[in-house]
Amino acid sequence: MKLRWSRTLTLLPALALALGVTTAPAAAAPTISSGWNNYSCKPSAEHPRPVILVHGTFGNSVDNWLGLAPYLVARGYCVFSLDYGQLPGVPLFNGLGPVDASARQLASYVDRVLAATGAGKTDLVGHSQGGMMPRVYLKFYGGAKKVNALVGLAPDNHGTDLDGLTRLLDHFPGAKDHLEGLTPGLTDQIVGSDTLNRLNEGGDTVPGVHYTVIATKYDEVVTPYRSGFLDGPDVHNVLLQDLCPVDLSEHLAIGLADRLAFHETANALDPAHAAPTTCLSG
Repeated sequence: MKLRWSRTLTLLPALALALGVTTAPAAAAPTISSGWNNYSCKPSAEHPRPVILVHGTFGNSVDNWLGLAPYLVARGYCVFSLDYGQLPGVPLFNGLGPVDASARQLASYVDRVLAATGAGKTDLVGHSQGGMMPRVYLKFYGGAKKVNALVGLAPDNHGTDLDGLTRLLDHFPGAKDHLEGLTPGLTDQIVGSDTLNRLNEGGDTVPGVHYTVIATKYDEVVTPYRSGFLDGPDVHNVLLQDLCPVDLSEHLAIGLADRLAFHETANALDPAHAAPTTCLSG
């Protein structure tokens, strides 16, 4: 048992890194961060829906959005971000709890934002797990009535095999059981998990929601990268390299700093005023 546990602890950091570690943790997660999470913000006629940002695995409501949140605030959006999937005794690094429980946390947060802003619906933008988990909310917890659009930045909509890394679990007896108990938010994202099978059964989308997926072919976490794409009647799948062949962003950069991804996000949030995304977009 001691040997099995040591092997599990050796594997866990690799899985943690691969499944979406974002930036170094901030000292604390403030209530208001550079103009977002301002609950007195009222949506404008130009941008009538608040935007809720949903961080990835091991992210939090501040670190994951130091690039995109100010970008959207500067364009006149009311922007909010939540922490979800917290584990007891693990500060700042979130998105580790069961995906289903995280979806229920998102449901409560959406209600809070809608009540504060007076808006009838919100738009969601998520990175990695944060682009997939909201689909659980949309499908099982009434989110389709409260969400206009979901934009996923490198989401793991159909799970990931991490270029075969997760298959190593089968070679370490008991490792998967230990990981399930320690960080169910990780194992819920592995290809073939019960959570993903339930989510994708019967189709990828729900009626009434506009879906956009923004992916990069250099994604080393969601593999193959096309597994993040969705099928459905109101889906726009975007590959950054089709817009700019020299874009080299990988899994983390697409959510943290890629201005082309930010531009495509803005287009998805306001399609009536969308402008073509090129290598010079910003």
